[in-house]
Amino acid sequence: MKNEVSAVIFEGSQPQSRVEEDIVLVRQAALLDNLEKMHHVSFFDRILLFTNRPELVEPAENLGAQVFLNDKSPHDFHFGRELQEAIRQNNLKRVFCLNGAGSPLITVDELNMVCRKLAGKDNFVYTNNTQSVDVLAFTVPGNLDQAELPAADNSLAMTLRDQLGLQMELMPHTLGLLFDIDTPTDLLVLGAGPFAGPRTRKTLEGLQLDYRKLNSAKTVLSAEYEDVALIGRVGAPVIERLNALLKLRLRVFSEERGMKSLGRIEANQVISLLGLLVDHAGLENFFEYLSRVARCAFIDTRVLMYHYSFNFSDRERFLSDLGKWQEVENPWLKELTRLAEQCPIPVVLGGHSLVSGSLWALTSELAPKT
Repeated sequence: MKNEVSAVIFEGSQPQSRVEEDIVLVRQAALLDNLEKMHHVSFFDRILLFTNRPELVEPAENLGAQVFLNDKSPHDFHFGRELQEAIRQNNLKRVFCLNGAGSPLITVDELNMVCRKLAGKDNFVYTNNTQSVDVLAFTVPGNLDQAELPAADNSLAMTLRDQLGLQMELMPHTLGLLFDIDTPTDLLVLGAGPFAGPRTRKTLEGLQLDYRKLNSAKTVLSAEYEDVALIGRVGAPVIERLNALLKLRLRVFSEERGMKSLGRIEANQVISLLGLLVDHAGLENFFEYLSRVARCAFIDTRVLMYHYSFNFSDRERFLSDLGKWQEVENPWLKELTRLAEQCPIPVVLGGHSLVSGSLWALTSELAPKT
């Protein structure tokens, strides 16, 4: 086939706690589900998987991937340099790039759509999100090695556009192209919903996940004209979809979108209006106010964390997402988590993926069928 596409997938992990191990297990299952889909897409001339997880080698190879095993920890991994090396060593011309659990609900039709678009273009980058990339396809420019690609994949699309002059286009907003697995909250959304692939579903069923709070929030979302608060890096497409498909009164405060890709975290420039309110009123009063204005809430807590210049471990953040305040060590995060868990309304905590792909998935699940 003319202008074939090469898939490049990176999946590395070094879990330090049980809650991180659970996410790794689901990510790996989702990766294998995606490899099975990709195996049926004729555009792909090869599927290259780069990983530090030996247990992935055999099942991935059985699904048609060429696996490159390394011993790098996530702390030593520089995404941009590894991508440049993969392209150089394998002489790649058109690249479909994915992190291991990126777009776990992508369909074969969507894979074909992305590849078809890429195969017919030159000097082109196609992404699901400008400032927080999960899946990306691009034509390899001749001067790629001269660019300083980012250490993480979040800002890769902007780098290809701004440094190398590729013409950027956004992929359609769909469940398959937006949902990602970043936090335990995403596992809850997958486990309580109908969308997970077979390996992912089986893995989720083996975990001890508590779906009660999420199910309470889903009850509110399914009702008519209840107030729902969305706080954090909330994007316009999610707001539009919620308004179009569910009967809600939304209370939205969106702030610090692009804080990672624009370097605001590293520069200690993150500032949150929610954080300023907490400074003034305190955490306890904030959650009391929240329960007065909404029947449920979805909060991207990372904005608040970086407002206070906290750099919590994955274990701490993930335990907070799950509401396990008794196991959280940091006093401030323990108190935030306890108050969220004991709030009179269901308060769902998470990261950016909560107020993007996970809300999209919940809307897809709960919208009236036509």
